[in-house]
Amino acid sequence: MPKEHGSWSLAFEPIALSLLVAPSMPGVFLAMALGAGFFARRPLRIAQRETRWERRLGAMWALLGCAGIALPALLAAVAQGGAEWLVWLAPMAVAAVVFAYFDLRGSGREEAAEVVGAAAFALAPAAFAALAGWRPLESVALAAVMLARAVPSVLCVRAFLRAAKTGVRRDMPALMAACIAVAVMALLFERGVTSFFAVVAVSIFCFRSFALLVFLRPAWRARSIGMLEAILGVAFVIGLAVATNL
Repeated sequence: MPKEHGSWSLAFEPIALSLLVAPSMPGVFLAMALGAGFFARRPLRIAQRETRWERRLGAMWALLGCAGIALPALLAAVAQGGAEWLVWLAPMAVAAVVFAYFDLRGSGREEAAEVVGAAAFALAPAAFAALAGWRPLESVALAAVMLARAVPSVLCVRAFLRAAKTGVRRDMPALMAACIAVAVMALLFERGVTSFFAVVAVSIFCFRSFALLVFLRPAWRARSIGMLEAILGVAFVIGLAVATNL
């Protein structure tokens, strides 16, 4: 099982949001494939780096199990939804390959790796939306909303925890990303392709970034930050699903 608890939210928030706002049977199969891909990460790393044969063997069996779920599920999604939507998986695949490159070299905790890993799953809603018959611009907008949630959050949490651990502050990338996310959401709302709730939610995330990194700077542990992000993530998914379906 993945040890990084934050990765669970970053992986399954986009999947849950997609199934709530753009439900389809092919989307269910795609969700199964992505979930299996998420769980394949740690066995892949163990199989590639572990020296003890019994752990490598266990990891290889786990990888085989993940592949046994992911590949049939992806084929079922294509069988029911056609092949045209597969183009929406291309950006996800590129991001996933880049993350795997970092991860298998033992650099999965670097900033670039964490950002691209979060982006890989945040791009998933576009594929779900395409499977549900959404227009291309609407599909892009749904992925943009998830990116606006995921990428600034990763940068914010990383900056906060690194400052607490090392005393070195590097807040500007997180703050700039949060402000850009709000501006993009406002533009998408003005174009009529996302809800006002998305603007409000991303603005709340932006305020959270400034509160943690500039105004309050609370002496919280990683566990407390993780709980805050999990609560905000659940509220974000539920609220956006309700706003989208109204």
